[in-house]
Amino acid sequence: MTNVLVVKANNRPDGVSTKMYETFMAEIANNEGLNVTTFDVFEENMPYFGQELFNAFGKAQAGEELSAIEAGSLAAFNKSREVLTAADVVVFAFPLWNLTIPAALQSFIDYTYGAGYSFKYNEQGELVSLMTDKKYIVLNARGGIYSTPQASASEMSVNYINAVIGGVFGMEKIDEVIIEGHASNPAGAEQIIADGLEKVKAAAQNLAKVTA
Repeated sequence: MTNVLVVKANNRPDGVSTKMYETFMAEIANNEGLNVTTFDVFEENMPYFGQELFNAFGKAQAGEELSAIEAGSLAAFNKSREVLTAADVVVFAFPLWNLTIPAALQSFIDYTYGAGYSFKYNEQGELVSLMTDKKYIVLNARGGIYSTPQASASEMSVNYINAVIGGVFGMEKIDEVIIEGHASNPAGAEQIIADGLEKVKAAAQNLAKVTA
């Protein structure tokens, strides 16, 4: 049984990356070889990563009472790492918002990005990835065109996820589906989205083959 964690990072019902998530989930629903769990970063209580978490570490160790935000931060830290640890494959379904990822997804990354957990430093001070046994899939939507040489440098959502999940954590990317240009080309939007969702279905089917 392969454990698949789907990180859903769009709370807009009509969002294109929401449709990508729904399409992916529908396509793998009948695969008995996959144990699929969704972690909806907008539904989880995930305070922004900051001093409250470090306060919580100290208070918990000393047996002191935590404030509500400290308790929420510690719970988010523990749950984020628990679900990521249990996963064999992680699917990220997210949009490009203001050239980057949604803040709620950033919180998940912040809670799981840590020396001794997702990476470490060797004796030479070099970063060593600690999640090379895991795989990941990118499902991303962006209304403009960012795949051109002129615009690609300003795209900081897919680039960021690949840099962190593939580069720092060391997971192997097995698929990437990007739907782009539907906002900048309203006349062709329906076809652009439909074609992209077919690629999402193919990615789900490919996952079944990869994990078989």
